[in-house]
Amino acid sequence: MSVSVLVGSQWGDEGKGKIVDILSERFDVVARYQGGANAGHTIQIDDNQYILHLIPSGILRDGVKCVIGNGVVIDPNALLDEIEFIENNDFDIEGRLFISQNAHLIMPYHKLLDSISESGTKKIGTTGRGIGPCYIDKYARKGIRIVDLLNRDLLEKKIRENLQEKNNLLKKVYNIEELDVEAIVEEYLTFDKKIDKYIADVPSLLNREIADGKNVLLEGAQGALLDVDFGTYPYVTSSSPTSGGACTGTGIPPTKIDSVIGIVKAYTTRVGNGPFPTELEDEVGEHLRKVGAEFGATTGRPRRCGWFDAFAMKYTTMVNGIDHAAITKLDVLSGLDEIKVCVAYEHNGKNLKTFPSEVERLDQVTPVYETFKGWKKDISGCKSYDELPSETKTYLDYLKGTCGFEISYVSVGPRRSETIVCE
Repeated sequence: MSVSVLVGSQWGDEGKGKIVDILSERFDVVARYQGGANAGHTIQIDDNQYILHLIPSGILRDGVKCVIGNGVVIDPNALLDEIEFIENNDFDIEGRLFISQNAHLIMPYHKLLDSISESGTKKIGTTGRGIGPCYIDKYARKGIRIVDLLNRDLLEKKIRENLQEKNNLLKKVYNIEELDVEAIVEEYLTFDKKIDKYIADVPSLLNREIADGKNVLLEGAQGALLDVDFGTYPYVTSSSPTSGGACTGTGIPPTKIDSVIGIVKAYTTRVGNGPFPTELEDEVGEHLRKVGAEFGATTGRPRRCGWFDAFAMKYTTMVNGIDHAAITKLDVLSGLDEIKVCVAYEHNGKNLKTFPSEVERLDQVTPVYETFKGWKKDISGCKSYDELPSETKTYLDYLKGTCGFEISYVSVGPRRSETIVCE
């Protein structure tokens, strides 16, 4: 029996979908513990590409049970579309998908309020899918959970109470037509009928699987630097992608966690607004974006690209307790004459000792770089660590030594087969 947490160690988009798919081969259960349909996980199997948003990537492996935990906020339409997509691609989902009865539901007014917020002057760079407003209602104790769908009278009462407040705001402040209570109630009761067979008491299910000796993988969305507590606040997501969120998002106690696996992109990217010390707005940045296909799987937005930030990585390794890493998109660096790694931040003539929590300060730092010789060889065909060019191994050894983790996997291409397992 083992329980592992898989976290994105940067600003998200590190390639978690592929690594979860690879790891699922040796896990019995994969559980998603936070986030919503704003996270896109891309998996390439042979020549077929699959993009999932809510359901864990383990669903593409026969026999693996997949769980959506209570820490996830669920858009009914996105979930039903995803179930249909998986079934249409001939993957068996019956008896393999379980959804927490305590997961909160994204309502139509959440999306509306999210879009309104992003149209203002203070833009965070959200996807506009209602994630943040849903979490706001959750912590304001006004949220609507899947378990509420079981009682029509209670559901209607809660929606009516929420809409009284929301409609007042929409009409008086934004001059937007009021939303229809009855229409929303009917929509969500119809949704309940379609997903009823997937609803489960997730904490009991997961702890029972652990007691039975099964291997469980807890999967986060986004990345550690987008964590609402430990990320570059306020340019963060509305939940806890760090390893601590795995326990509160599933009901598994921390005493059951055996290891934390960090997904580490071989360079750094960021979507949306916020500080990005190693960002490259030149031909190298464009090379990384083009060769790495750095466009959001959910929104299609181009990602900001830059050199690997080891100073930030040491911080996220510490906060998450990362002991093993999966290095992704290493092949994207092939062909560059030189490759840089940020090893420190300079501010007002001094090197900072710790990662700054104030975005204003982080915006003002100057990255201090170590420079490495690049490699010209196409590494996508390499099947072992020893087959990699010496320059590539030097780069990886430096990341391992500087950041303080063991490297367990190296992704050298998008396909399942293009993955090196390090012994």
